[in-house]
Amino acid sequence: MSSNNISTQKPANPAYTHSPEVQALFDRFGPMYQWFATVTVMIGTLSTVLSVTMISVAFPDIMGQFGIGQDRAQWLVTGFLAAMTATMLLTAWLDQVMGTRTAFIGSIVLFAAASIICGLTPNEDILILGRIIQGAAAGTVQPLTMLTLFKIFPPHERGRAMGLFGMGVVLAPALGPTVGGMLIDAFSWRAVFFIVLPFCGLTILLSLIFLPARSDAPRIRFDWTGFILLCIFISCILIAFSNGQSKGWTSIWILSFFAISAISAIAFLRWEFIVSNPLLNLRLFANKRFAAASALGFIFGMGIFGSTYLIPLFVQTIQGYTPTKAGLLLMPAGFVMGIMFPLAGHLTDRYPGHWLMLSGLAIFGYSCLLMSAADMASGFWIFAWWVILGRIGLALVMPPLTAGAMKTLPPELLSQGAGAINFVRQLGGAFGVNLLSIFLAYRTQFHGDYLTSMMVNNNATTEAFIDPMRHLLEQGGLEPSLQTPTSIYLLGKTILQQASTFGFQDGFLITAIAFFLALIPAWIMRQK
Repeated sequence: MSSNNISTQKPANPAYTHSPEVQALFDRFGPMYQWFATVTVMIGTLSTVLSVTMISVAFPDIMGQFGIGQDRAQWLVTGFLAAMTATMLLTAWLDQVMGTRTAFIGSIVLFAAASIICGLTPNEDILILGRIIQGAAAGTVQPLTMLTLFKIFPPHERGRAMGLFGMGVVLAPALGPTVGGMLIDAFSWRAVFFIVLPFCGLTILLSLIFLPARSDAPRIRFDWTGFILLCIFISCILIAFSNGQSKGWTSIWILSFFAISAISAIAFLRWEFIVSNPLLNLRLFANKRFAAASALGFIFGMGIFGSTYLIPLFVQTIQGYTPTKAGLLLMPAGFVMGIMFPLAGHLTDRYPGHWLMLSGLAIFGYSCLLMSAADMASGFWIFAWWVILGRIGLALVMPPLTAGAMKTLPPELLSQGAGAINFVRQLGGAFGVNLLSIFLAYRTQFHGDYLTSMMVNNNATTEAFIDPMRHLLEQGGLEPSLQTPTSIYLLGKTILQQASTFGFQDGFLITAIAFFLALIPAWIMRQK
């Protein structure tokens, strides 16, 4: 009887066999190996994510030291995200050709070297180059981390592994601006690049011990033609956008970059349709719901990266916050978002996903609408609450967006679909920061020109400012010949400050409009 019971009993979980190189590490280190490997890759991932967010509070200091405007400073984020977007598509090929261990260590070494370049940079050009190299390295670190977790955890434990990964990636942006602000106030903005080096060194050491080597699987052929065309398209169009206002939108220089980007985009699309192993499977977008999810992913990337760029810049340049205080402003929202992610995932399994997305998009759009009224008098906790509200909205969008996109695809296209939706989201982030920076500079100049045209001699507002200012300067002992010029100079500074405030308000408003318009593709994604 006992033998019959044994023979009919089924295991709680189906048997799962690791690859030979992973199994050898389990044999060497025992059951705890998967946690050793998890800690290893998560340290590397957190180092790259922290580097993305810590610099958000360093813009005013960097702009002041190198004497650059927002159109140049935004390349510190745009260049990083653009390079990260392109190299994300290299992950599967690097893993098969080099192996997880070598590819991961190589990415971390490149990231550390770029961090040193950024920390020691003598000018903004080398700093931007270092950030682009950082982004290229970070673009392979995060996908390699996910790939490693899938290798070492059996299928029935991968949900927990992805939960740990997601929590780490979400909480790192919450800590990044605060840690970066403290480092800047205590040392300088260069410290935000050097602080990651010890973690990179620890990651390299642990990777040599705990990450699997290359398997004997046949090597896949990489779509180098598609990759080069994609890089040309992204770099040329971002360069054209970021320099259009300064060099003139109709100048030969800008038109040439637009033309090259258009030609490379058309060539990329044609090539991806005919090549046998496409870098990006464009046939995925023939699915109406997946195409709608991709549009939402693009707008989501624009929102989360664009707002992370605008908010610290606003509170430091307009409200005079220190880097530490600007980081503290973003911290509560980051923690709330970390808490909301698991809850949103649970709700996605119980309720129609499109309702969550519609709610999240509306909430984030409403938070940006509230921020469009921000000025110098907006209180810390009022602004912090607006940011928290927006992060709640983004947390409600992300899980049903990913799940809804994947549900529309057959099993054989799931891996390609996951790569495509992540690629589109990162691309949205790169374009979002770039376009918001351009819009901010354009609207600031527009408001400055308008306010300046109103400040004529017989204008009551002008006289109401200059006369009391002259009186104050006279009481302060300033020579009579300098009182009027100094008053006019201070008036110009006030106009610039007010124009900048209006420009930021317009930036928040256009972000709100974009998210309200995103309700349309969210509605298209509803399940029938």
